[in-house]
Amino acid sequence: MGYKIRECRKEKKMSQCELAEKSGVSRTVISGLECGSITTTTTDTLLKIARALNKKVADIFFET
Repeated sequence: MGYKIRECRKEKKMSQCELAEKSGVSRTVISGLECGSITTTTTDTLLKIARALNKKVADIFFET
């Protein structure tokens, strides 16, 4: 999951701080998800990150 967040964020040329600001999710949580120190999170957080990246939740968080 974290790899996909990072990949999508970099594709949009966004920093973690920019994603945090746009999504309303703290940079600490985004960093934790990307590096794997946070492995579970709420549906609300997933939706906020996906929307900020203009992606569907499934595109980021589920293998297809």
